Amino acid sequence: MDTTVADYQQQINVNQLSVFQGMKAVVPQMEKQQKGSIINNVSVSSFAPIRYSSAYASTKAAVVALSKSAAIELGPKGIRVNMIHPGGIETQMLEDDRINHSFYQSIPLGRVGQPIDIARAAAFLASDESSYCTGAEIVVDGGMTLGTNDQ
Repeated sequence: MDTTVADYQQQINVNQLSVFQGMKAVVPQMEKQQKGSIINNVSVSSFAPIRYSSAYASTKAAVVALSKSAAIELGPKGIRVNMIHPGGIETQMLEDDRINHSFYQSIPLGRVGQPIDIARAAAFLASDESSYCTGAEIVVDGGMTLGTNDQ
């Protein structure tokens, strides 16, 4: 309830509208080629939001709907649209949120993710190895959304 309309609009612009604009920018060339792979970076927050993340989580959920709709619309043109859902990844965003890294010791894989973990998922989705994937969602969160391994 403390989120202002301006703050929410900023989340929409950064997390949602930018993805839409990026897709619009690349689709014409992909249509000419009759193939392409769009990979949208979403977030586990799109389906497992945390407290105080209403604006963030809702814009990420909108990207899921956008990506799935685009996968249906663009598939006949040879364009695949897939998503990666990162959990906690060792980035400036994680540091800025002052997340307690000890939490990540309690998730199934017991660590914070690294940027290379996301890069490997993206490389797969960009490659011909995933040529029959569209509308797919790859969760890269070390099992975080499954729960913790605390006794």
